[in-house]
Amino acid sequence: MAGTVVSMATSMLRGAISMAASAAATEMSLLMGVRKDIWFIKDELKTMQAFLVAAEKTKNKDLLLKVWAEQVRDVAYGIEDCLDEFMVHVGSQSRSRRLLKLKARHRIASQIRDLKARVEEVSNRNTRYNLITADSSSCIDEMNSYTEDIRSHSASNIDEAELVGFAKAKQELIAMVDVNSRDGPCKVICVVGMGGLGKTTLARKAYESKEDNVNKFSCCAWVTVSQSFSKIEMLKDMISQLLGIDSLRKCLKDLEGKEVQIENLSEYLTKELLDKRYFVVLDDLWTIDACKWIKNIAFPSTNNKGSRIIVTTRDAGLVEQCTNESLVYHLKQLQPNDATKLLLMKSRKTHQDMDNDKDMKTMVHKIVKKCGGLPLAVLTIGGMLSTKKVTEWESIYNQIPSELEVNPSLEAMRRIVTLSYNHLPSHLKSCFLYLSIFPEDFEIKRRRLIERWIAEGFVRATAGVSIEDVGKGYFNELINRSMIQPSRVNIEGIVRSCRVHDVVRDVMISISRGENFVYLAQDNVTSVREETFRHVAYHGSECQSIGMDWNHVRSLTMFGEKPLEPSSSVCSPDIRMLRALDLENAQFQVTQKDINNIGLLRHLKYVNFSDPRGYSHIYKLPRSIGKLQGLRTLNIRDSYITELPTEICKLKSLHSLRCTRNSSYEYFDLYSPRECLVQTLCLPMLFTPLTDPSDCTEKVAELHMAWSSRWSWSRGVKVPEGIGKLKELQILEVVDIRRTSCKAIKELGELVHLRKLSVVTKGATKQKCRILCDAVCVVHLSGYMLFPLPLPC
Repeated sequence: MAGTVVSMATSMLRGAISMAASAAATEMSLLMGVRKDIWFIKDELKTMQAFLVAAEKTKNKDLLLKVWAEQVRDVAYGIEDCLDEFMVHVGSQSRSRRLLKLKARHRIASQIRDLKARVEEVSNRNTRYNLITADSSSCIDEMNSYTEDIRSHSASNIDEAELVGFAKAKQELIAMVDVNSRDGPCKVICVVGMGGLGKTTLARKAYESKEDNVNKFSCCAWVTVSQSFSKIEMLKDMISQLLGIDSLRKCLKDLEGKEVQIENLSEYLTKELLDKRYFVVLDDLWTIDACKWIKNIAFPSTNNKGSRIIVTTRDAGLVEQCTNESLVYHLKQLQPNDATKLLLMKSRKTHQDMDNDKDMKTMVHKIVKKCGGLPLAVLTIGGMLSTKKVTEWESIYNQIPSELEVNPSLEAMRRIVTLSYNHLPSHLKSCFLYLSIFPEDFEIKRRRLIERWIAEGFVRATAGVSIEDVGKGYFNELINRSMIQPSRVNIEGIVRSCRVHDVVRDVMISISRGENFVYLAQDNVTSVREETFRHVAYHGSECQSIGMDWNHVRSLTMFGEKPLEPSSSVCSPDIRMLRALDLENAQFQVTQKDINNIGLLRHLKYVNFSDPRGYSHIYKLPRSIGKLQGLRTLNIRDSYITELPTEICKLKSLHSLRCTRNSSYEYFDLYSPRECLVQTLCLPMLFTPLTDPSDCTEKVAELHMAWSSRWSWSRGVKVPEGIGKLKELQILEVVDIRRTSCKAIKELGELVHLRKLSVVTKGATKQKCRILCDAVCVVHLSGYMLFPLPLPC
């Protein structure tokens, strides 16, 4: 009997080994095939990304190329999703785990086959239609002409304002030019501001004021610097204006029979200007390279005749290359009173008309606020209103975002923003469009924005520079280019938050929607069943059903009520490719049920459940949080969580961990144990059909918080042993030292990259405080430590 059992066991073991060997062979074969295909689509992705960067420069002038670029971008997104899935489900698994994931790998292999077929299809389409044979030089010429049309339109439009609100600016700029100073080196004065603010108009008024002092300058020139200018043609224009048309003819005659070189014209110009006092305006300078080039070869460096150069630019980053800080004029937006005056003037109304009509007065104030002090916006919208009855103004105001796309009257305003967008480097375009996620007039915190950019893969680390610092550089560049506006600046002059101008945001939303980048779900939203958006934001006050494919959505941000889609739970498997989940400004209760399935969203890199307004009723992080191996940012401030699970120590990619709990109790009086006990015993009676479910959820969360923290009032949370494994952690807050073990406190000293640590020491023993002090001494050189309460040791 025993022999039979042994024989059966041996046979079963051999069978199991044989099946395992066969499965392993199949797994290896499939894995090798998948890896080979992965290399193929990786190479294709690099090529696609390079093409899309190149196509950005010309697609606006070539409709076929634009359509094809959209198709290439869609395939590129698919490849990125497939690579992410491969890394999550296959690349990071051990062999024993991979054997159990054959189904997932079959699915990925099928995706790769489909992607390869789509790549070939897109490639064949290019061959059929010859999409990338455009002459780049002609595209540049067309773009220059396009730029000049925009600028001429906007400048002439702003000129109509007769400098309403510009009188002071004009006086200040003329004072900086200081035309009466007849000696010294050439002074360069920079006028900086966003597009449509009136820089060109202001500079022209200062330039024309020279006529009152005609003998103070030997020669003058107004030079418009386009985005892609011809150096030779610009030098010819400068010679003609500064020295006269006869001088240009003489110069060209001397070069007759030779090919005209930049150096020939440059040497002639600088030689002739050496002893002259000149006044030049370089209007609309775009790049540092153009600034350096013009400065180095067009003007003599040894001229000490008191010459003057005015430069207008949208990019504050050019200033240090052109002049010193004392010679920079930051053109400000119109004050509300001036903007109102300008709007009434353009719409052919008076202040008396406005005072006599309350509805008109309300609409004027709303329109002025919408324009944000931008003269071009005030003038273009005012022009639309001039042909409409006052009763129609509200309808026009509500339609401005959509009218920007089709109304010829708003052409200049739309193009002036689009021009700035088109000039952005490729790596900044996605960062800029991403801002359309946030509502109108919303103050966007720099840290929040950069952390999201990194999670989305928009920021790439460079050698010797951390990815966070690169992200800060992106943020500052958008500020310098006047694409976003500083909102809150600290005492050191560092911008901590920003806002987007309303008009810029409307154009940004239009571009973003056209590229299927961000979809804003608002009130009275229409279905988008045939579209595939990568980022979705809810701004509405009501639940909406937008009927879209959620499988490719990479970020979900909620500012309004809880939507009906993708499911009743926020962490739905329908959004498995999600990288960023942001509920900080959601206006609905986030419950424990909403996050219990968070482990299904394996691609998450950014999670924000912070809720200072009290909507979050989360009291425990699920153990499945440990599956989010790529998570970089976890923000769960102002929740009911009192301790972090052990699984948090598995998140080796975590850079920022912010967790604070409510320090107050609404339903349980801790100072009255008897009453608190009665309330606790009566809690089951609340779960009846007559009780508001939201009250039950909050009371359960509060009871859990009170019980697990031993009725503590502390804002901190208990961190588990093993916290020292999070070697990439830079921010950790807030740790409750009293409830955290001595071993976990000691492990804080192993977090060598820590830059910010917040702790609560109230009630902690002297021994724990000493251990904390020793741990802090180890990591103190890595960054700044913050202690909300003084140490009792």
